Amino acid sequence: MEQQRNILLIVLLCVTLMIFWNWESDKVNAERLAQQQQEAAQSGSGSEINDADVSGKSIKLKSDSLDLMISLKGGDIIDARLPKIKQEQDKDDPFHLLMSNMSNGAFTYQAQSGLAGRDGPDAKARPEYKSESDQYVLKDGEDSVSATLVTESDGVKYTKVYTLKRGSYVVDVQYKVENSTDKDLSLCFYGQLKQTVDDSYLQKNTGFGMVASAYRGTAYSTDSTRYEKLKLDEIVSDKQENSSLYQETKSGWVAMIQHYFVSAWLTPRDSKDAHVVYTNAVKEANGEYKNAMIGIRTDNVSVPAGQTRTFDADLWLGPKNQDEMEAAAPNLDLTVDYGWLWFISVPLFKVLQFVHSFLGNWGFSIIILTLIVRGLMFPLTKAQYTSMAKMRLLTPKMQELRERYKDDRQKLGQETMKLYKQEKVNPMGGCLPLVIQMPIFIALYWMLMESTELRQSSFMLWITDLSVHDPYFVLPILYGISMFFLQKMSPTPITDPIQRKVFMAMPFVFTFMFCTFPAGLTLYWLVSNCFTIFQQTVIFRSLEKRGLSMKAPPKAKAAK
Repeated sequence: MEQQRNILLIVLLCVTLMIFWNWESDKVNAERLAQQQQEAAQSGSGSEINDADVSGKSIKLKSDSLDLMISLKGGDIIDARLPKIKQEQDKDDPFHLLMSNMSNGAFTYQAQSGLAGRDGPDAKARPEYKSESDQYVLKDGEDSVSATLVTESDGVKYTKVYTLKRGSYVVDVQYKVENSTDKDLSLCFYGQLKQTVDDSYLQKNTGFGMVASAYRGTAYSTDSTRYEKLKLDEIVSDKQENSSLYQETKSGWVAMIQHYFVSAWLTPRDSKDAHVVYTNAVKEANGEYKNAMIGIRTDNVSVPAGQTRTFDADLWLGPKNQDEMEAAAPNLDLTVDYGWLWFISVPLFKVLQFVHSFLGNWGFSIIILTLIVRGLMFPLTKAQYTSMAKMRLLTPKMQELRERYKDDRQKLGQETMKLYKQEKVNPMGGCLPLVIQMPIFIALYWMLMESTELRQSSFMLWITDLSVHDPYFVLPILYGISMFFLQKMSPTPITDPIQRKVFMAMPFVFTFMFCTFPAGLTLYWLVSNCFTIFQQTVIFRSLEKRGLSMKAPPKAKAAK
């Protein structure tokens, strides 16, 4: 049993190393992306945005939650900032989500929409819109603000209206077609997201199957698929191989995802139009595909002569706030990707969120969550050490059996199981808590990594952002010390010299790894270790009163 327990501990160490390698990869990708976005923001901070698809003027539409720039050519959202969310902590610059600046080869990320099809104005070239004002700002006392864009072509008037509501990250888009001609029109509405494909920050297949990483790419939801991911470089490859995504649906959404933030085109909840989810890629002059796109469009719709038709769609531009996204569209909250252990991560987050509703501090909420998890596992932990104590009492008898039946492994196994049954001992009783602990550790890693609520959330003193590592490495060092004491008091008699060296080095290895882990995760494990030390002290004293000591028993004499 001790050998099995040692193997499980080594497996836990390996899993932690995997998570460490993925966290390092995510951190490098995030740093590169942040630098890319900052360079683009600095070079395109003025009101004029240079882009291969954008020319002429642009207008501004601003609420308390969103600050948008809309190009009058095509009516696309070419720039989006989130005033309530900072780009960097201790700085006033808002988070920069969408941006366009292609003159110097910088990063481009846009939300495009229009009318295509046989008679759609976007079928051949992007139309030029006009607006009565170049700036629309939500005023005090108002609940919403709208920007209206108008263009006319061959007797048809097209009106595009963007509306922002106070406190919301949803952009309401309405497209009105007034057909004053004597012929029927055939067209379709589309909304798509375009982003530069850049290997310097794209997430690569560097992870391991059971370990999550901060995903950056596209995702979509349809009637038949609740949530499916597709990387940007895969879209480019599919385009080159003429196998792009094309899936019919009545409802759903398409999205581009990054760490903590998402943009998504949503179909109206009551829409009766058939839609198609698709991907595409833009070929550059040199023949390369540099920009990947994912979109959703209606089937071709007829607008009879002399009649009017209105198309509606919503666009989400904001953080991964699960409750708000769930209200905005079915399954949109799944963009908070907890991986294959979502069934553990989701309830853990619900508990964390519930505790935070009372405490108002995510750090203290993590501490309470830790105590809850460890408290629920107390019966298992107690059973573990009770089983271990009983196994220790059987050690002399086990040694006698091994010596007696050393040449008959089958008989040794039979007699061993008979001994376990007589003494009412479960040899796997000491392993169960470790087996449970590993998936909880991984689920917590996913949950804390994906929770945008922890981004730039202060705990206390020097911990001002629970989503990044402790700047002074105090928590990792305290964690290493607690692990050292826990290892000292835990009954793990190891005779193999290699295993002994591995276990002696574990506190130092884990301390080094946790120096780069988010402070929230390190805080969880520090409190968990401290609580485990308390638990073990209580359990050991209880076992000693029952005559079940955790100390190593005397060695049995060799059988004659």
